[in-house]
Amino acid sequence: MLRFLGVIATLGAVALSTGCAGPTASSSAEIQRALNVDNSSSVEEYILGPTDVVQVSVWRNEDLSTSVPIRPDGKISVPLVGDIQASGKTPETLANDIEERLASYIRQPQVSIVVTSMGSHEFSDRVRVTGAVEQPMSMPHRAGMTVIDVFLEAGGENEFASLNNSKLYRKSGGKVVVIPVRLGDIVNRGDISTNYGLRPGDILSVPERAF
Repeated sequence: MLRFLGVIATLGAVALSTGCAGPTASSSAEIQRALNVDNSSSVEEYILGPTDVVQVSVWRNEDLSTSVPIRPDGKISVPLVGDIQASGKTPETLANDIEERLASYIRQPQVSIVVTSMGSHEFSDRVRVTGAVEQPMSMPHRAGMTVIDVFLEAGGENEFASLNNSKLYRKSGGKVVVIPVRLGDIVNRGDISTNYGLRPGDILSVPERAF
């Protein structure tokens, strides 16, 4: 999580410091791979992390059921089981691990995990707009969200914006891919060819024009 936030901070600094030209766009192949990722859902499979709160329910054993936060060390405490690693697992995997531990104490345990608070994804599941817009901002990602959605949410461009030099920064394949976005064409000409669907963690940067 800290490493992810470090990447976001770096991207934000780059985005805010760009001039009209901005950083060079990534190669066509890199851009295509980054854009080919399915944008229909915010998260393919939820991965638990510190500060999440989970409800552990053991069928027909209310005394063993509990609601607990995932500690900074990534573990939770469950009756009979004791400390067990939760961070980095899906809820289903965690339920299976608890069942294996409980099998030493009760017959055929059935465990379900419900995430009641998703604090660990508060920042990693957001998208951001920086640069020459009326209100640079960070907002939760929603399925179906596109470039124009976040641009309008940020109040549109300010008087210094160079819309057709905008860039979309996306982490893909272990690196940050820089994708050109022609916001001016989207807004003024109705050309939506670069109105890309957004992924959690994307940053849209609108640079200032040269004077």
